[in-house]
Amino acid sequence: MDLALWIAFVGTVIFMQMPPGPDSMLVMARGIGQGRGVALFTVLGMTVGAGMVQLPLIALGVSSLVRASPLAFAALQWMGAAYLVWLGSRLIFASPDATAQHETRPVKPLAAAREGMIANLVNPWPITFMVAFLPQFVDPHRGSVTMQLLLLGATQKMTGVIVLGTYALASGTVGAWIMARPRVRLWQQRIAGCFIVGLGIRMAFGNSTSR
Repeated sequence: MDLALWIAFVGTVIFMQMPPGPDSMLVMARGIGQGRGVALFTVLGMTVGAGMVQLPLIALGVSSLVRASPLAFAALQWMGAAYLVWLGSRLIFASPDATAQHETRPVKPLAAAREGMIANLVNPWPITFMVAFLPQFVDPHRGSVTMQLLLLGATQKMTGVIVLGTYALASGTVGAWIMARPRVRLWQQRIAGCFIVGLGIRMAFGNSTSR
Protein backbone atom coordinates (compact mmCIF):
# COMPACT_ATOMS: atom_id res chain seq x y z
CA MET A 1 0.00 0.00 0.00
CA ASP A 2 1.24 3.50 -0.82
CA LEU A 3 2.85 4.98 2.31
CA ALA A 4 1.68 8.54 1.62
CA LEU A 5 -1.90 7.33 1.21
CA TRP A 6 -1.68 5.37 4.45
CA ILE A 7 -0.35 8.41 6.33
CA ALA A 8 -3.21 10.49 4.91
CA PHE A 9 -5.62 7.79 6.07
CA VAL A 10 -4.18 7.86 9.60
CA GLY A 11 -4.56 11.63 9.84
CA THR A 12 -8.07 11.50 8.44
CA VAL A 13 -9.41 8.85 10.81
CA ILE A 14 -7.86 10.51 13.87
CA PHE A 15 -9.49 13.81 12.96
CA MET A 16 -12.85 12.12 12.34
CA GLN A 17 -12.72 10.18 15.63
CA MET A 18 -11.97 13.22 17.79
CA PRO A 19 -15.48 14.77 18.15
CA PRO A 20 -17.43 13.20 21.04
CA GLY A 21 -19.85 10.50 19.93
CA PRO A 22 -21.73 7.59 21.56
CA ASP A 23 -18.53 5.59 22.15
CA SER A 24 -16.53 8.46 23.62
CA MET A 25 -19.48 9.55 25.75
CA LEU A 26 -19.76 6.08 27.27
CA VAL A 27 -15.99 6.00 27.84
CA MET A 28 -16.02 9.38 29.56
CA ALA A 29 -19.04 8.44 31.69
CA ARG A 30 -17.23 5.27 32.78
CA GLY A 31 -14.07 7.21 33.53
CA ILE A 32 -15.84 9.89 35.52
CA GLY A 33 -18.02 7.49 37.47
CA GLN A 34 -15.78 4.42 37.85
CA GLY A 35 -12.20 5.36 37.12
CA ARG A 36 -9.75 5.35 34.25
CA GLY A 37 -9.06 1.61 34.40
CA VAL A 38 -12.67 0.68 33.70
CA ALA A 39 -12.81 3.32 30.96
CA LEU A 40 -9.68 1.90 29.29
CA PHE A 41 -11.09 -1.63 29.33
CA THR A 42 -14.25 -0.24 27.72
CA VAL A 43 -12.04 1.26 24.98
CA LEU A 44 -10.33 -2.09 24.35
CA GLY A 45 -13.69 -3.77 23.97
CA MET A 46 -14.93 -1.14 21.53
CA THR A 47 -11.81 -1.28 19.36
CA VAL A 48 -9.79 -4.50 19.63
CA GLY A 49 -12.69 -6.75 20.62
CA ALA A 50 -15.17 -5.42 18.07
CA GLY A 51 -12.48 -5.24 15.39
CA MET A 52 -11.82 -8.98 15.63
CA VAL A 53 -15.39 -9.51 14.41
CA GLN A 54 -15.84 -6.56 12.05
CA LEU A 55 -12.59 -6.56 10.10
CA PRO A 56 -12.73 -10.13 8.68
CA LEU A 57 -16.35 -9.61 7.62
CA ILE A 58 -15.56 -6.36 5.82
CA ALA A 59 -12.31 -7.56 4.23
CA LEU A 60 -13.76 -10.81 2.91
CA GLY A 61 -16.99 -9.18 1.76
CA VAL A 62 -15.41 -6.31 -0.16
CA SER A 63 -12.68 -8.56 -1.61
CA SER A 64 -15.32 -10.94 -2.93
CA LEU A 65 -17.12 -7.98 -4.49
CA VAL A 66 -13.94 -6.82 -6.25
CA ARG A 67 -13.31 -10.29 -7.67
CA ALA A 68 -16.91 -10.67 -8.77
CA SER A 69 -17.37 -7.25 -10.36
CA PRO A 70 -14.99 -4.26 -10.53
CA LEU A 71 -18.02 -2.20 -11.60
CA ALA A 72 -19.85 -3.15 -8.40
CA PHE A 73 -16.77 -2.12 -6.39
CA ALA A 74 -16.78 1.25 -8.15
CA ALA A 75 -20.47 1.59 -7.29
CA LEU A 76 -19.63 0.81 -3.65
CA GLN A 77 -17.07 3.61 -3.65
CA TRP A 78 -19.63 6.03 -5.08
CA MET A 79 -22.24 5.00 -2.51
CA GLY A 80 -19.61 5.30 0.20
CA ALA A 81 -18.78 8.84 -0.86
CA ALA A 82 -22.49 9.73 -0.87
CA TYR A 83 -22.84 8.21 2.60
CA LEU A 84 -19.96 10.33 3.91
CA VAL A 85 -21.63 13.48 2.56
CA TRP A 86 -24.91 12.48 4.21
CA LEU A 87 -23.19 11.62 7.50
CA GLY A 88 -21.27 14.89 7.54
CA SER A 89 -24.46 16.83 6.84
CA ARG A 90 -26.13 15.18 9.83
CA LEU A 91 -23.27 16.27 12.07
CA ILE A 92 -23.37 19.83 10.72
CA PHE A 93 -27.07 20.18 11.45
CA ALA A 94 -27.02 18.24 14.74
CA SER A 95 -29.39 19.45 17.41
CA PRO A 96 -27.79 21.51 20.21
CA ASP A 97 -30.20 19.87 22.65
CA ALA A 98 -28.64 16.41 22.31
CA THR A 99 -27.42 15.20 25.70
CA ALA A 100 -25.16 12.36 26.73
CA GLN A 101 -26.36 9.58 28.96
CA HIS A 102 -24.24 8.98 32.04
CA GLU A 103 -23.81 5.43 33.22
CA THR A 104 -23.19 5.16 36.93
CA ARG A 105 -23.80 1.51 37.83
CA PRO A 106 -20.62 -0.30 38.96
CA VAL A 107 -18.91 -2.40 36.28
CA LYS A 108 -15.86 -4.65 36.57
CA PRO A 109 -13.02 -4.16 34.04
CA LEU A 110 -13.63 -7.37 32.03
CA ALA A 111 -17.37 -6.73 32.04
CA ALA A 112 -16.67 -3.20 30.82
CA ALA A 113 -14.60 -4.60 27.92
CA ARG A 114 -17.36 -7.05 27.03
CA GLU A 115 -20.05 -4.39 27.16
CA GLY A 116 -17.93 -1.98 25.14
CA MET A 117 -17.48 -4.65 22.48
CA ILE A 118 -21.21 -5.44 22.40
CA ALA A 119 -22.14 -1.76 22.29
CA ASN A 120 -19.89 -1.26 19.26
CA LEU A 121 -21.08 -4.41 17.47
CA VAL A 122 -24.81 -3.79 17.89
CA ASN A 123 -24.46 -0.18 16.76
CA PRO A 124 -24.81 -0.24 12.94
CA TRP A 125 -22.90 3.01 12.52
CA PRO A 126 -19.30 1.72 12.98
CA ILE A 127 -19.49 -1.12 10.45
CA THR A 128 -21.56 0.97 8.01
CA PHE A 129 -18.98 3.73 8.23
CA MET A 130 -16.13 1.27 7.68
CA VAL A 131 -17.83 -0.23 4.62
CA ALA A 132 -18.31 3.27 3.22
CA PHE A 133 -14.92 4.67 4.23
CA LEU A 134 -12.25 1.97 3.90
CA PRO A 135 -12.79 1.13 0.20
CA GLN A 136 -12.09 4.78 -0.66
CA PHE A 137 -8.42 4.13 0.16
CA VAL A 138 -8.16 0.73 -1.56
CA ASP A 139 -6.46 0.35 -4.93
CA PRO A 140 -7.13 -3.11 -6.45
CA HIS A 141 -4.10 -2.63 -8.71
CA ARG A 142 -1.65 -2.36 -5.79
CA GLY A 143 -2.03 -5.89 -4.46
CA SER A 144 -4.35 -7.90 -2.26
CA VAL A 145 -7.57 -6.03 -1.54
CA THR A 146 -8.11 -8.19 1.54
CA MET A 147 -4.74 -7.23 3.02
CA GLN A 148 -5.27 -3.55 2.23
CA LEU A 149 -8.66 -3.60 3.97
CA LEU A 150 -7.27 -5.46 6.97
CA LEU A 151 -4.40 -2.97 7.25
CA LEU A 152 -6.74 0.01 6.95
CA GLY A 153 -9.27 -1.46 9.37
CA ALA A 154 -6.62 -2.37 11.92
CA THR A 155 -5.17 1.12 11.60
CA GLN A 156 -8.58 2.66 12.22
CA LYS A 157 -9.09 0.51 15.31
CA MET A 158 -5.64 1.39 16.65
CA THR A 159 -6.26 5.11 16.16
CA GLY A 160 -9.53 4.50 17.99
CA VAL A 161 -7.53 3.11 20.90
CA ILE A 162 -5.45 6.29 20.93
CA VAL A 163 -8.36 8.73 20.64
CA LEU A 164 -10.78 6.94 22.97
CA GLY A 165 -7.89 6.10 25.32
CA THR A 166 -7.16 9.81 25.56
CA TYR A 167 -10.78 10.42 26.48
CA ALA A 168 -10.53 7.66 29.09
CA LEU A 169 -7.39 9.09 30.66
CA ALA A 170 -8.70 12.64 30.61
CA SER A 171 -12.25 11.74 31.61
CA GLY A 172 -11.85 13.01 35.15
CA THR A 173 -11.06 16.55 34.00
CA VAL A 174 -11.41 17.21 30.27
CA GLY A 175 -14.22 14.68 29.90
CA ALA A 176 -16.31 16.25 32.62
CA TRP A 177 -15.71 19.71 31.14
CA ILE A 178 -16.82 18.60 27.64
CA MET A 179 -19.84 16.67 28.84
CA ALA A 180 -21.02 19.68 30.83
CA ARG A 181 -20.88 21.94 27.75
CA PRO A 182 -23.23 20.79 24.98
CA ARG A 183 -22.26 23.71 22.72
CA VAL A 184 -18.61 22.62 22.74
CA ARG A 185 -19.67 19.15 21.56
CA LEU A 186 -21.97 20.74 19.00
CA TRP A 187 -19.23 22.80 17.38
CA GLN A 188 -16.83 19.87 17.40
CA GLN A 189 -19.49 17.89 15.55
CA ARG A 190 -20.03 20.70 13.04
CA ILE A 191 -16.32 21.05 12.27
CA ALA A 192 -16.00 17.28 11.83
CA GLY A 193 -19.16 17.29 9.70
CA CYS A 194 -17.70 19.86 7.30
CA PHE A 195 -14.53 17.79 7.04
CA ILE A 196 -16.48 14.59 6.33
CA VAL A 197 -18.63 16.28 3.67
CA GLY A 198 -15.50 17.63 2.00
CA LEU A 199 -13.88 14.21 2.16
CA GLY A 200 -16.94 12.57 0.59
CA ILE A 201 -16.99 15.08 -2.26
CA ARG A 202 -13.27 14.67 -2.81
CA MET A 203 -13.57 10.89 -2.84
CA ALA A 204 -16.46 11.01 -5.31
CA PHE A 205 -14.57 13.18 -7.78
CA GLY A 206 -11.30 11.34 -7.10
CA ASN A 207 -12.95 8.02 -7.89
CA SER A 208 -14.50 9.39 -11.07
CA THR A 209 -11.22 10.81 -12.36
CA SER A 210 -9.28 7.64 -11.56
CA ARG A 211 -11.49 5.47 -13.78
